[in-house]
Amino acid sequence: MQPDLRSRFNAAFTPAAYDALVHECNTTHRWPTDFRLAETPVFLTPEFAQEAATAARGIVEQLRTPEFARHTATAIPPGLEVPRETPHPAFLQVDFAVCSDGAGGLTPRLIELQGFPSLYAFQTFLIRAHRRAFPMIPPDWRTYFSSLDEAGYLALLRRTIVGDADPANVVLLEIRPEEQKTRIDFACTEEFLGVRPVCLTAVRKRGRELFYDRGGRETRIERIYNRVIFDELQRRPLDFGFSFADDRDVTWVGHPNWYFRISKHTLPYLRSPYASPAYFADEFPTGEDLSQYVLKPLYSFAGLGVDMEPTREKLAALTEPRQSILQRKVEYVPVIETVDGGRSKMEIRMMFLWPEGGEPVLANNLVRMSQGKMMGVDFNKNKTWVGASAALHGGED
Repeated sequence: MQPDLRSRFNAAFTPAAYDALVHECNTTHRWPTDFRLAETPVFLTPEFAQEAATAARGIVEQLRTPEFARHTATAIPPGLEVPRETPHPAFLQVDFAVCSDGAGGLTPRLIELQGFPSLYAFQTFLIRAHRRAFPMIPPDWRTYFSSLDEAGYLALLRRTIVGDADPANVVLLEIRPEEQKTRIDFACTEEFLGVRPVCLTAVRKRGRELFYDRGGRETRIERIYNRVIFDELQRRPLDFGFSFADDRDVTWVGHPNWYFRISKHTLPYLRSPYASPAYFADEFPTGEDLSQYVLKPLYSFAGLGVDMEPTREKLAALTEPRQSILQRKVEYVPVIETVDGGRSKMEIRMMFLWPEGGEPVLANNLVRMSQGKMMGVDFNKNKTWVGASAALHGGED
C-alpha cells in the first residue's frame, strides 16, 4: 500500500466527508447503496498494482486453453445448460486476498473466480463520489487498468453489453431487481448505457422472440445482460413466461453457462504461483491437514454455505461431494491503516471485459475491506473502515 497517500488521506479524513460520500451514493439514483461503503479508497503501490494485474492476466490465460475446455465439460449441472453458448465469457472476475509474501512484503492470493458480471457501472459512479468527498485523491490516480480512462472504460463496457444494438433492445435481466442488494449497479447501468433492469416475470415470448414493456410499448429483446443467478432462482422460484432451456433468437451477454464453467469448479484445475491448492471434496488427499482448508459449495454466491472448519465427518456426510471443493486457507494481512488506530484487511477483485470479437481486457477493480474473520457483513457488524471500496494506482500496469 502507498504509505504517503495513506498518511495524507487519514490526516485529512473527517466523518462529515464520509457522510457526504454515503449521502451521494444513497440519493443520486432511484435506488440506494444497500451495502456498507468503506471510509476510504485503497492506494496501491505501482509494484503491487503490477503484480496483481500480472497475476490476474496469467490466470485468465489458463482459461483459454484446450485443457480448460476439457476440464469444464462436466461443469454445468444436468438440466441447467442454456442454448447458444458464446465462444467465451463476456465477464471475468479474479478475486485476490492481500497476503504476506513471507519476506516482509505483500502479494495477491487467489480466492475466487467468476464468469459472471460484477458492479461494472457502480464502480465508476463510486470513484466519482470518492473524488468529490475526498478532494485530496490525486487526479492522475485511477482505478482502471490497460491504459483505460473513464471514457475508454465506459466505451468498452458499452461495446461489451450493448454492442451495435439500440439500448432499448437490451435488458439487464434479474430476479426482482428492485429487491437486490446490487440494485444501485442496475441504476448506474441504466444511467451510463441506457439499459433498463427487467424482472424475469416481465418478459414475454412470441415464437422464438422475447419482448418486454418499455413505456407502454412492446419492445423486442435482442440482447440480455444476464444478472440471474441460478442458485437464487432455485431458492426462490418464479413463474415467468419463458424457459432458459429454450432456444431463442437472443444474444446472451454473460451467457449463463459461463457462470458454471468459470467458478469454484475451476480452482482445482489452476496452476499458478498465486493460487492455493484446491481439491474436489471426493478427491481430497488423505495425508492433507484438513484444518488448513475451507469447504465451499461449487455454485453458491456471496459466501453462502462456506464452512471454515470442515471435518472428515462433514465430508463423509456430503451427499454430492463432487459439488464442493476444499481450498487451502489464506491469511489476510491487516494492511489498511485507519484513523481509529486499527487496520483493515482487504481483497481486490480484478474485473475483465471480453467483448464479442475482441480479447479479454483487465478493465477495473473493486475492493472489500474487513476487520472480521471473513469479508461478509455478518463478520463486520458494528465495525468501521470496512465494506465496499475501490483501489487506485498511479503507475502503468
